[in-house]
This record gives sequence, structure tokens and C-alpha cells, in this order.
Amino acid sequence: MPATVVVGAQWGDEGKGKIVDLLAQSSDLVCRYQGGPNAGHTIKIGEETFKIRQIPTGIISGKVSVIGNGCVVDPEVLIGEIDEIENRGYSTEPLCLSGSAHLIMPWHVAIDQASERRLGKLQIGTTKRGIGPAYADKALRIGIRVQDVLDAKILRQKIEVALAEKNHWLERVYDAPPFDLEDVAERYEEYAKRLRPFIKDTSLIVDQALRDGKRVLFEGAQGTLLDLDHGTYPFVTSSNPVASGAATGVGVGPNRIDQVLGVAKAYVTRVGEGPFPSEIEGPDQQRVRVTGGEYGTVTGRERRCGWLDLVALRYAARLNGFTALALTKLDVLSIFDEIPVCVAYRLPSGESSGNFPAHQSDFHHAEPVFETLPGWAEPLDGTESIADLPEAARRYVGFVEQELGIPVALIGIGQERDRVLYGEASSALL
Repeated sequence: MPATVVVGAQWGDEGKGKIVDLLAQSSDLVCRYQGGPNAGHTIKIGEETFKIRQIPTGIISGKVSVIGNGCVVDPEVLIGEIDEIENRGYSTEPLCLSGSAHLIMPWHVAIDQASERRLGKLQIGTTKRGIGPAYADKALRIGIRVQDVLDAKILRQKIEVALAEKNHWLERVYDAPPFDLEDVAERYEEYAKRLRPFIKDTSLIVDQALRDGKRVLFEGAQGTLLDLDHGTYPFVTSSNPVASGAATGVGVGPNRIDQVLGVAKAYVTRVGEGPFPSEIEGPDQQRVRVTGGEYGTVTGRERRCGWLDLVALRYAARLNGFTALALTKLDVLSIFDEIPVCVAYRLPSGESSGNFPAHQSDFHHAEPVFETLPGWAEPLDGTESIADLPEAARRYVGFVEQELGIPVALIGIGQERDRVLYGEASSALL
């Protein structure tokens, strides 16, 4: 039985939550392998809408839901989500939290916010949720881990040591107020009482599930182009959303992964700063934003909207080893008579290339080369199969498959779980 990684193929916000929720129906475990509560998944089931930031989306389907060691966890956000899900009649008993995940502390949030203010025009465009500083402390080996809440004495000692340094930075460097040791210690000891029942050896749980032949689904946050090592640095996140991050972020061998499903919108969006070659110019950008509801799940920020970028998508396919693609929000493009697709970049040297630039300066100055495809200019509301799609819509999907050499297994044509069309390659996923 397969272990499948679901990866965002663009700058995040591709609709992974819906795809993970769909695949969770035929999975036994759903595992989040990186990121924190700066990225949200929106799931619509019937009349109910869930906006989940920290807990894996499988929890709504009653599946064992793992927050892996590669994640950073804001205990206040996590406990708030646990309470909300329970209050809506769903059990959080299947939740498993890795003791090796790192905690987002209040000073991480304060430093994140202060740092962005200090950068001014050079700011990265973070969500200011403390994600980067938490990962920085992890790399510096001074972070506080989830397992530290199991011992009140150790937790207090680590908070005291951290505050001795962080308060100095907040006051002297960022001109921000310090934190009180007693206040932070008391608050986190209360969080600890709530979190202790969920803390498990998640690597062992996932390994045993794979040995027992169970279906395991790995979900990442953000997207490939926000990967710390392979994304559009420095406008990236602080962890590795790419498929290989699933192995380290949950604690299994890379040879345990059978399939990698890339998720891409039929167009592309990004949030925050940074170059965006295929960004739509003029009023059509706002038309896409409004029709597609392109506002951040967590922050409410407007997303920048662009035409589908096949150069970046080829790059994502290479980095992740996609075995199939899920193409979401095809219905949004129904408002256009013609649809440009970016098939190459024109680089500063004058060369036109279908490959993603290896150097930042080339990407920052890349200009899109578009090929215009006919639109279908009709709604997809009544579409029940790929064969029912308008011919121009089928040609659009076929063009993507041909350019990438990867089958499109799933096509999203609406927000609800059941508004998905299935290609031939979908049988291996379900």
C-alpha cells in the first residue's frame, strides 16, 4: 500500500488542504512534516468550512493525524484548534504530536514582527507568526522542544536561559518590551497540561503503520518555491516543503515513499515580496483574485495572481520527482476567452530558456514568454467527468501534461470535496 507525499508545486496556497482531505478518505494516517501555523488549509465539507493552521487535515476524517518533528508548534494556536474541532463535534483523540518538534515561544513572534519592521523596504514578507526565529533557534541548538513540557523543571530552566538572551535582543536591538519569566513559565506550564496526552513517538508510529501495510499520507505546508534551500531565496519559508523533507520531517527512510503528488493551481499565486515573472498586469489580476477568493487563510492578505508558470512548474517537478499532478481551481479560468501560459523566461542575456534560472539575479530580471491558449468562457458547475469538460479546458489540461511529461491525476473545479475530476493516474492514489 502506498505512502504518498502531497507537495505544493508553486508558492503555496495551491489548494493542498482540499486534495489532502480527499486522499485522507482512503488513508490511515495523515502526517504534517514541516512548517508551522503561518500556513492554513481550507476545507469545505457540505455546509461546513474548516480553516486549519496546525493540525493535519486528516483529523476531520477521524484519521490518525501526526504533527512531525520537522514542524514548529505554537501551543496556543494548537490548543485553540483542538478546542474548536472538539466543539464542532469532531474528536481530536487521533492527534499525535512529536516530542521532537520545536515550540514557538512568545519572543519568536516578537522578534519576527520587530525584525520585519526594522528591514523596512527590504522586508521578506513573513506572516510574523514567529516561524523563522523558531527555526533559527532550532539550528542554533537553543530551541525549546515539545518534549520539554513533560518536565516542569526542565521547561522552566530552558525558558529562563532563553529569556536572558532574548530580552537583551528585544530591548537593545529592537527597542521592544521584554518578557517576564514568571508570566511565560506559568503560561507554558498550563499549555503543557493540555499537550501532554498528545505527545507520542511519532516516528515509531509511522514506521509501524508502514510495516503493517497501512496507507500513509504526508502533507507539507507552503510550496516548493518557498523551500529554504531550493525556493526563491530569501523570499522563502524556514523549512523544506519539498518531498524529500517528508522523510526527515517525520522520521522515516526516503525509500518508504512511493508516490509524490504535486498540487498546482491552473494559474499561480504568491503572497509577500519577491519576483513573480508571470504576474498578471492590469484589471485581470483583480478578476482572478475575486473569482478565486485569493486571500490568505491565516492572514487575510491579498494574494498576487499570475498566469500558469510552466518554467517554475518544471522546476518543481524536477526537485520533487512528481509521479502525478493535481491541477486545482480550473473553474476560476472560466471567466477568460483567452488564457496566456508562461512557457519560457527571457533572461537578461537575451536568451530564452524553459529551465528555471540557477542564479537569483537572472530570476529577478526574467521576463515571461507567453503562449496563449483558447479559453472556454463557460462555467464548469455541471461537469462530472473529464470527458464533460469543454474542449478548450481539456486542451488546457493536456497542454500542461505534455509540457511537463506528468499525468494530471486530479482536477479541481470547485471548493467542495466532491468537486474533483479523476484522471487515469488517480487510481494509484485512491
